[in-house]
Amino acid sequence: MYNFFFYAVPEHFPFLLQGALVTVELSLISMLLGTLLGFFLAVGRLSPRRTLRWPLDAFVEVVRDTPLIVQLLLIYFSLPEAGIVLSAFWAGIAGLTLNLAAYLSEVFRAAIVAVDKGQREAAISLGMSPVAVYCRVIIPQAALASLPTLGGYFIALLKDCSLVSFISVNELLRHATIVISDTFDSMDTYIMVAIIYFMMSFISARIIRYVELWLTPSNRRATLSVPLTMDKEGAR
Repeated sequence: MYNFFFYAVPEHFPFLLQGALVTVELSLISMLLGTLLGFFLAVGRLSPRRTLRWPLDAFVEVVRDTPLIVQLLLIYFSLPEAGIVLSAFWAGIAGLTLNLAAYLSEVFRAAIVAVDKGQREAAISLGMSPVAVYCRVIIPQAALASLPTLGGYFIALLKDCSLVSFISVNELLRHATIVISDTFDSMDTYIMVAIIYFMMSFISARIIRYVELWLTPSNRRATLSVPLTMDKEGAR
């Protein structure tokens, strides 16, 4: 324990935090792109056109039924043979994004289907275009219903980013292997890695929970009504 607190942590923790910043960067970019792509996949899979729906269904099935590490290796090592060369960082982004989008498409599809059809019909009867119905009626409700699941997938994504170390991305786990190769101290290093992953996941979970509570309509109404109530009491 003495060596851990007075040697390992001061010596290697800052270097591991540099890798953790890359992990966070990978997670945020992949989450943003994966969410957008997943939503469009969900909309396409709900299309009545088979020529659009079937290829998207096939893509989702293939991605969900193969390991993420295999997808990353294919993108990084096999695409150059087809003339598509990506850096290790962007190959990791591509793999994480495609994998996440396939799973989120199911989340969004279920959320969209759960919106009451009567609301769609009422919006159309008011003269709203299909695009306006999606933007003003369906998307807000589907997004709110999907938020807890999206938060869970983001936390899982933070930990899945460790797989990009296999394609030489200098994220947290890659930095840990560098430290171990220099010090041969695997136990202390992996304990620090576990602590950092826990910190990132715990903080992310708290932020997601706060956003979820804030976006809940009842909580927002309560929050907005507090200043008004205080003003009335002050006027009295």
